Amino acid sequence: MAARGRIQELQEAVTCSVCLAYFNDSVIHIKCGHHFCRACIAQHCQESRTSPRCPCPECRDPFRAGEFQPNRGLRNVLEIAKKFPAPSGGRACEKHEELLKLFCEVDQTPICLVCRESRSHKDHPVLPIKEAAQDYQEQIQRHLESWKKERDEILSYKSSGENTSQELLKQLKTGRQKIVAEFQQLRQFLEEQERLLLAQLEELNKEIEKRRDEYVSKLSEELSSFSSLISEMEQKCQLPASEFLQDIKGTLSRCEREKFQNPGAFSSELKWRIWKSSQRNAPLETRMKEFTDSLSSRCRLDKANVTLDPDTAHPELILSADRRSVREGNTRQNLPNNPERFDSWTCVLGCEGFTSGRHYWEVEVGVGGFWSVGVARESVSRKGWMSLTPEQEIWTVWCSKDQCWASTSPLQRIPFPPSSAPRRIRVYLDYERGQVSFFDAGTWDPIVTFPPASFTGERIRPFFWAVDCTVQLL
Repeated sequence: MAARGRIQELQEAVTCSVCLAYFNDSVIHIKCGHHFCRACIAQHCQESRTSPRCPCPECRDPFRAGEFQPNRGLRNVLEIAKKFPAPSGGRACEKHEELLKLFCEVDQTPICLVCRESRSHKDHPVLPIKEAAQDYQEQIQRHLESWKKERDEILSYKSSGENTSQELLKQLKTGRQKIVAEFQQLRQFLEEQERLLLAQLEELNKEIEKRRDEYVSKLSEELSSFSSLISEMEQKCQLPASEFLQDIKGTLSRCEREKFQNPGAFSSELKWRIWKSSQRNAPLETRMKEFTDSLSSRCRLDKANVTLDPDTAHPELILSADRRSVREGNTRQNLPNNPERFDSWTCVLGCEGFTSGRHYWEVEVGVGGFWSVGVARESVSRKGWMSLTPEQEIWTVWCSKDQCWASTSPLQRIPFPPSSAPRRIRVYLDYERGQVSFFDAGTWDPIVTFPPASFTGERIRPFFWAVDCTVQLL
């Protein structure tokens, strides 16, 4: 390997920097000591003659034409160099058996001087092979530096994800201990709930471990990919210029990969669920109410911010400025009879419509009068007489003089004690299950749950009916 390098140095020493071939009748510049072929330096002087002095092709020092002298001592060295074959390792052109001294920028491949004069490359811009190799090495070196930084970031993500998983599992363990301790006191009443919550914790535990394993696995894959690519490119940059530049287009294409985006190991929603599981230290009475509510609603829902739609309100209804309450007025307002407006029954719909998910909202009703709250399809009839039944696309509870009914068909009486009709109603909507449920928001007691319906494909909107009373959204 060392001998081959010395032979290469010898051959480069007797190569003209203008024509990139062995010296032919070499001359030496008296002042700077650089060598050139006599014909090459003469042509250079002719092409660049703008003054009596021309710049040296090597160092750019100005000189006069007569400042070059024959260098007969270099002839012996030249003859010795010509006796050595071109070094092995792909340094010679396979087609012309000449040294690969140039690099074609169009075809991105090393070429020899004969290739340069061929039709395939004659009109293509070329660079000395060392200069081209240096340019591409600088490009790949920039990629290497970026990849190493990115690899360090991934290692940081991996460490952070593993630490977070340990902390979350620790919270789960604490939550598990609290749940077991509480259910020892509530065994008879909460035996079924204990099993349910522990199963939920186990599910969370499995979900965390699964997400951790997936997260670590993905990061490990990325690390392996980056490490392999970095190792490959580092080895590539150690190759001789001609080998290094073989298929440089493909090499650069592999370098242009997207920056790794940290997928994140644990979502905020999962962390909240785990934190909520670990905070089970409320008083027994509160816990029992939560338990009753969770059994009734089947799951915890997000509260919907419902407002009233004035375009649907009957002309005798008066809406508050914030559209959060409605009451029946004494006179009929002069409002346009648009298709959306109820014209016979004093009803109004909520602005919000739901096409998926689980939602709830609460309503407070005044004493006396007649009221009804619930949900209706977007397509519910707004004109003329209407029936508050699911067959008419309406699901409500309604009350008059402390007597309440569910608007089933036939009507279902809700047996409240005298003067104990609920004043705060919670309405639950589970769109996917097609289920509408009502609860007394003051006592957490269930009122009624309608049989499942099919809501698929249509918006469901809050529904309100007020006669001689006020209905207020909470």
